[in-house]
Amino acid sequence: MTDAESDPREKLLDAALNHVPFDGWSDAAFRAAIADSEIEPALAKSLFPRGAVDLALAYHARGDAAMLAKIEAADMEAMRFRDRIAAAVRFRLEVADRELVRRGTTLFALPQHAADGTKAIWGTADAIWTALGDTSEDANWYTKRATLSAVYSATALYWLGDDSEGNRATWEFLDRRIENVMTIEKIKADVNRNPLLKPLMMGPNWVMSQIKAPGKHRMQGFPGSTTPRG
Repeated sequence: MTDAESDPREKLLDAALNHVPFDGWSDAAFRAAIADSEIEPALAKSLFPRGAVDLALAYHARGDAAMLAKIEAADMEAMRFRDRIAAAVRFRLEVADRELVRRGTTLFALPQHAADGTKAIWGTADAIWTALGDTSEDANWYTKRATLSAVYSATALYWLGDDSEGNRATWEFLDRRIENVMTIEKIKADVNRNPLLKPLMMGPNWVMSQIKAPGKHRMQGFPGSTTPRG
Protein backbone atom coordinates (compact mmCIF):
# COMPACT_ATOMS: atom_id res chain seq x y z
CA MET A 1 0.00 0.00 0.00
CA THR A 2 1.44 3.40 -1.01
CA ASP A 3 1.63 6.43 1.27
CA ALA A 4 -1.18 8.10 -0.70
CA GLU A 5 -3.40 5.08 -0.05
CA SER A 6 -2.60 4.72 3.64
CA ASP A 7 -2.09 8.34 4.71
CA PRO A 8 -5.12 10.62 4.36
CA ARG A 9 -2.83 13.66 4.27
CA GLU A 10 -1.01 12.31 1.23
CA LYS A 11 -4.27 11.25 -0.37
CA LEU A 12 -5.75 14.72 0.03
CA LEU A 13 -2.62 16.40 -1.28
CA ASP A 14 -2.44 14.14 -4.32
CA ALA A 15 -6.08 14.85 -5.08
CA ALA A 16 -5.55 18.60 -4.74
CA LEU A 17 -2.67 18.62 -7.21
CA ASN A 18 -5.10 17.81 -10.03
CA HIS A 19 -7.07 21.00 -9.33
CA VAL A 20 -4.44 23.56 -8.30
CA PRO A 21 -3.31 24.31 -11.90
CA PHE A 22 -6.88 25.47 -12.63
CA ASP A 23 -8.13 26.79 -9.26
CA GLY A 24 -4.88 27.73 -7.52
CA TRP A 25 -4.28 26.90 -3.88
CA SER A 26 -7.85 27.88 -3.06
CA ASP A 27 -10.92 26.78 -1.16
CA ALA A 28 -12.29 25.44 -4.44
CA ALA A 29 -9.25 23.19 -4.87
CA PHE A 30 -9.51 22.06 -1.25
CA ARG A 31 -13.20 21.17 -1.60
CA ALA A 32 -12.51 19.33 -4.86
CA ALA A 33 -9.71 17.37 -3.19
CA ILE A 34 -12.06 16.32 -0.39
CA ALA A 35 -14.63 15.15 -2.92
CA ASP A 36 -12.11 13.27 -5.09
CA SER A 37 -10.36 11.60 -2.17
CA GLU A 38 -13.65 10.70 -0.47
CA ILE A 39 -12.19 11.74 2.87
CA GLU A 40 -14.63 13.01 5.48
CA PRO A 41 -14.69 16.82 5.45
CA ALA A 42 -14.25 16.94 9.24
CA LEU A 43 -11.11 14.81 9.00
CA ALA A 44 -9.80 16.92 6.12
CA LYS A 45 -10.26 20.10 8.14
CA SER A 46 -8.53 18.56 11.13
CA LEU A 47 -5.55 17.58 8.96
CA PHE A 48 -5.40 20.93 7.14
CA PRO A 49 -7.08 23.49 9.42
CA ARG A 50 -6.39 26.38 7.04
CA GLY A 51 -7.39 24.39 4.01
CA ALA A 52 -5.49 25.16 0.83
CA VAL A 53 -2.77 27.17 2.62
CA ASP A 54 -1.78 24.12 4.65
CA LEU A 55 -2.01 21.97 1.52
CA ALA A 56 0.42 24.30 -0.24
CA LEU A 57 2.83 24.07 2.69
CA ALA A 58 2.51 20.28 2.66
CA TYR A 59 3.40 20.29 -1.04
CA HIS A 60 6.45 22.41 -0.32
CA ALA A 61 7.50 20.04 2.49
CA ARG A 62 7.09 17.10 0.12
CA GLY A 63 9.44 18.83 -2.31
CA ASP A 64 12.02 19.36 0.43
CA ALA A 65 11.88 15.65 1.28
CA ALA A 66 12.35 14.70 -2.38
CA MET A 67 15.30 17.08 -2.62
CA LEU A 68 16.95 15.51 0.42
CA ALA A 69 16.55 12.07 -1.15
CA LYS A 70 18.36 13.31 -4.28
CA ILE A 71 21.12 14.85 -2.17
CA GLU A 72 21.60 11.59 -0.30
CA ALA A 73 21.77 9.62 -3.55
CA ALA A 74 24.23 12.02 -5.23
CA ASP A 75 28.01 11.89 -4.95
CA MET A 76 28.24 15.27 -3.24
CA GLU A 77 31.66 14.63 -1.73
CA ALA A 78 33.24 14.71 -5.18
CA MET A 79 32.04 18.30 -5.74
CA ARG A 80 33.44 21.64 -4.67
CA PHE A 81 31.37 23.03 -1.81
CA ARG A 82 29.84 25.81 -3.93
CA ASP A 83 28.83 23.15 -6.47
CA ARG A 84 27.14 21.13 -3.73
CA ILE A 85 24.99 24.14 -2.86
CA ALA A 86 24.14 24.71 -6.53
CA ALA A 87 23.29 21.03 -6.95
CA ALA A 88 20.99 21.09 -3.92
CA VAL A 89 19.08 24.13 -5.20
CA ARG A 90 18.86 22.53 -8.62
CA PHE A 91 17.55 19.28 -7.10
CA ARG A 92 14.87 21.26 -5.25
CA LEU A 93 13.60 22.88 -8.43
CA GLU A 94 13.81 19.66 -10.44
CA VAL A 95 11.38 17.90 -8.08
CA ALA A 96 8.86 20.74 -8.28
CA ASP A 97 6.04 21.29 -10.74
CA ARG A 98 6.34 24.74 -12.32
CA GLU A 99 2.63 25.51 -12.39
CA LEU A 100 2.07 24.36 -8.80
CA VAL A 101 4.98 26.54 -7.66
CA ARG A 102 3.65 29.47 -9.70
CA ARG A 103 0.30 29.14 -7.97
CA GLY A 104 2.07 28.89 -4.61
CA THR A 105 4.03 32.06 -5.34
CA THR A 106 0.76 33.87 -5.95
CA LEU A 107 -0.69 32.55 -2.69
CA PHE A 108 2.30 33.44 -0.52
CA ALA A 109 2.56 36.89 -2.08
CA LEU A 110 -0.64 37.76 -0.21
CA PRO A 111 0.15 39.73 2.97
CA GLN A 112 -1.75 37.31 5.22
CA HIS A 113 0.32 34.36 3.98
CA ALA A 114 3.71 36.02 3.37
CA ALA A 115 5.11 34.82 6.70
CA ASP A 116 4.20 31.22 5.83
CA GLY A 117 6.00 31.50 2.51
CA THR A 118 9.09 33.01 4.12
CA LYS A 119 9.16 30.26 6.74
CA ALA A 120 8.84 27.57 4.05
CA ILE A 121 11.78 28.95 2.06
CA TRP A 122 13.86 29.30 5.23
CA GLY A 123 13.05 25.64 5.94
CA THR A 124 14.36 24.67 2.51
CA ALA A 125 17.59 26.60 3.09
CA ASP A 126 17.97 25.03 6.53
CA ALA A 127 17.39 21.54 5.09
CA ILE A 128 20.10 22.11 2.48
CA TRP A 129 22.68 23.42 4.94
CA THR A 130 21.93 20.63 7.40
CA ALA A 131 22.20 17.98 4.68
CA LEU A 132 25.54 19.44 3.60
CA GLY A 133 26.87 19.10 7.14
CA ASP A 134 26.78 22.69 8.40
CA THR A 135 28.05 22.82 11.99
CA SER A 136 27.99 26.58 12.59
CA GLU A 137 26.78 27.58 16.04
CA ASP A 138 26.99 31.37 15.91
CA ALA A 139 25.61 34.13 13.69
CA ASN A 140 26.86 32.23 10.66
CA TRP A 141 24.00 29.78 11.23
CA TYR A 142 21.58 32.60 10.44
CA THR A 143 23.54 34.37 7.71
CA LYS A 144 24.07 31.14 5.76
CA ARG A 145 20.34 30.38 5.76
CA ALA A 146 19.29 33.93 5.05
CA THR A 147 21.70 34.16 2.12
CA LEU A 148 20.65 30.81 0.69
CA SER A 149 16.98 31.72 1.13
CA ALA A 150 17.59 34.80 -1.02
CA VAL A 151 19.49 32.79 -3.63
CA TYR A 152 16.80 30.11 -3.76
CA SER A 153 13.95 32.63 -3.97
CA ALA A 154 15.59 34.58 -6.80
CA THR A 155 16.44 31.40 -8.70
CA ALA A 156 12.92 29.99 -8.30
CA LEU A 157 11.38 33.19 -9.66
CA TYR A 158 13.78 33.13 -12.62
CA TRP A 159 12.96 29.45 -13.21
CA LEU A 160 9.24 30.21 -13.39
CA GLY A 161 9.82 32.31 -16.50
CA ASP A 162 12.58 30.21 -18.05
CA ASP A 163 11.80 28.59 -21.40
CA SER A 164 15.39 27.65 -22.28
CA GLU A 165 16.21 24.06 -23.17
CA GLY A 166 16.76 22.00 -20.04
CA ASN A 167 16.39 25.16 -17.93
CA ARG A 168 19.94 26.03 -18.93
CA ALA A 169 19.38 29.76 -18.32
CA THR A 170 18.17 29.07 -14.78
CA TRP A 171 21.25 27.03 -13.87
CA GLU A 172 23.50 29.77 -15.27
CA PHE A 173 21.55 32.35 -13.23
CA LEU A 174 22.01 30.17 -10.14
CA ASP A 175 25.75 29.92 -10.71
CA ARG A 176 25.99 33.71 -10.95
CA ARG A 177 24.09 34.21 -7.70
CA ILE A 178 26.35 31.76 -5.87
CA GLU A 179 29.41 33.43 -7.37
CA ASN A 180 28.18 36.76 -5.98
CA VAL A 181 27.81 35.23 -2.52
CA MET A 182 31.25 33.63 -2.66
CA THR A 183 32.76 36.99 -3.66
CA ILE A 184 31.18 38.68 -0.63
CA GLU A 185 32.49 35.96 1.66
CA LYS A 186 35.97 36.36 0.19
CA ILE A 187 35.88 40.10 0.82
CA LYS A 188 34.82 39.53 4.43
CA ALA A 189 37.67 37.05 4.93
CA ASP A 190 40.18 39.44 3.36
CA VAL A 191 39.05 42.28 5.64
CA ASN A 192 39.45 40.10 8.73
CA ARG A 193 42.97 39.12 7.63
CA ASN A 194 44.06 42.65 6.80
CA PRO A 195 46.21 43.98 9.71
CA LEU A 196 44.98 47.53 9.09
CA LEU A 197 41.27 46.70 8.88
CA LYS A 198 41.12 43.84 11.38
CA PRO A 199 40.98 46.14 14.46
CA LEU A 200 37.92 47.85 13.02
CA MET A 201 36.14 44.50 12.85
CA MET A 202 36.84 43.46 16.44
CA GLY A 203 33.70 45.08 17.83
CA PRO A 204 31.28 43.79 15.17
CA ASN A 205 32.89 40.34 15.26
CA TRP A 206 32.52 40.17 19.05
CA VAL A 207 28.84 41.10 18.84
CA MET A 208 28.24 38.48 16.14
CA SER A 209 30.06 35.85 18.20
CA GLN A 210 27.51 36.29 21.00
CA ILE A 211 24.65 35.20 18.74
CA LYS A 212 24.02 31.49 19.01
CA ALA A 213 22.26 29.07 16.70
CA PRO A 214 19.03 27.57 18.03
CA GLY A 215 19.55 24.53 20.23
CA LYS A 216 17.33 21.73 21.40
CA HIS A 217 17.13 23.32 24.84
CA ARG A 218 15.55 26.51 23.48
CA MET A 219 11.83 26.99 23.08
CA GLN A 220 10.42 25.77 19.77
CA GLY A 221 9.63 28.61 17.42
CA PHE A 222 12.48 30.84 18.52
CA PRO A 223 15.22 31.30 15.92
CA GLY A 224 18.00 31.61 18.51
CA SER A 225 19.18 33.95 21.19
CA THR A 226 22.14 36.01 22.26
CA THR A 227 24.42 34.67 24.94
CA PRO A 228 23.29 35.98 28.34
CA ARG A 229 25.71 38.20 30.13
CA GLY A 230 27.61 36.64 32.97
